[in-house]
This record gives sequence, C-alpha cells and structure tokens, in this order.
Amino acid sequence: MDIEGTTTSLSFVKDVLFPYARERMEDFVKQHAEDPKVAPLLEEVRAAIPGERLDQEGIIRQLLAWIDADAKVSALKSLQGLLWEAGYQQGDFTSHLYPDVERNLRAWREAGLKLYVFSSGSVQAQKLLFAHTPGGDLTPLFDGYFDTRTGPKRAPDSYRYIAEIIGFRPEEILFLSDVEEELDAAAKVGMQTVWLVREGELSPTASHLQVRDFDSFAA
Repeated sequence: MDIEGTTTSLSFVKDVLFPYARERMEDFVKQHAEDPKVAPLLEEVRAAIPGERLDQEGIIRQLLAWIDADAKVSALKSLQGLLWEAGYQQGDFTSHLYPDVERNLRAWREAGLKLYVFSSGSVQAQKLLFAHTPGGDLTPLFDGYFDTRTGPKRAPDSYRYIAEIIGFRPEEILFLSDVEEELDAAAKVGMQTVWLVREGELSPTASHLQVRDFDSFAA
C-alpha cells in the first residue's frame, strides 16, 4: 500500500512534515555533514548533479530546491527521514492516519494477510510514521517496506521486483494507492488494485476499483 493520500492525509505530509524538514535542513546539513549516516547521502546529492562538484552551500540549495519541487529523490527522502525522526522523538508532532486505517490493518493482519508499504518516502520515514500514530506503534503489523530505491512508483518493473522480493505472484497481491498512474503500473504486471479517492470526484472511466476508505472493499 501507498501512504500519502491512502493511509495518511496529504495535508499532514505537505503542511507538517515537509515544512518541518525544510526549515531545519540547512542547519542539519551543516551540523551533521560528517556523520556516518549523513555523509553518504550528501555524496549522493553531488552525484545527482553531473558536471558540477557542489560544495556544502550548493548541496543545501539543491536539497531545498528538491523539497520545493516535491522531487522523489532518494537522498533527499533519507535526509528528511532523519529530520522527522528527531521531530517524532521530541514530540513535535504525531503522525496522521485516516480513522478507517488502523482497524482495517489490524483486521487484515489477524486474518493472516501480509502487509507491505511502497511509498516515495524513505523506508525510515515510513517506519517512523507508523511507529508514532495516535493509536501507538503499528510497525509490528507490517512485513516489509519499499521506497524509491526499489524503483519509480509509476514503473511496472518496480512492482514486478517487489513481487519477486516478497515471494508472491503479482496476481496474489493487492496494491492500494490514491494515484492512478501507480495503479496502472501495478496492474500492468498483473496485480489487483484499489484506487483510494478520499476526496473529490470519482472517475467515470477508471479501470480500477474506486473507494472512499478501507471499509469499502474486501482485502
């Protein structure tokens, strides 16, 4: 399953998490540039800009530009995850889940289903979000997490790879997302799909089952 718009409101990510990381990114990079967890990520930023050897200020500018563009860059997502980890631990915020999510996750788990996450946020950020919900730590409900290091979310090969890793045939997997193009990619490799349309109009031409919440379909 996806996170943004599926289990969690887009506004929590865009209005709480993103601004929190943006406001603190410059100081974080300057203070932790030599940390073992941070230094390799900064090198990834440099490597992502061919033909330039970015200095620290250049790296910071690039990270802020990516944040403003909502770029799905793995190094950025990992750095954001480190910043959010501090925020969760300090009690600056608690993650958001739609009211129907926790009870269905628990019910699916009790029914013996395997649960996995595939999100553009880093695996670390995914775990943090589900570890700090209003209902407590939900990470024990999940069997695995995948992020953009697996591949782009709109690329069929990403879903084919995930199926291989978790040991299921694509036809045995149900993917939940609020983004039609992601569902299209999953369907191309044979996965079942459900389109979460939390707000707005349903599409009259969609090839995916459309629902308003997790209560509206059988997993």
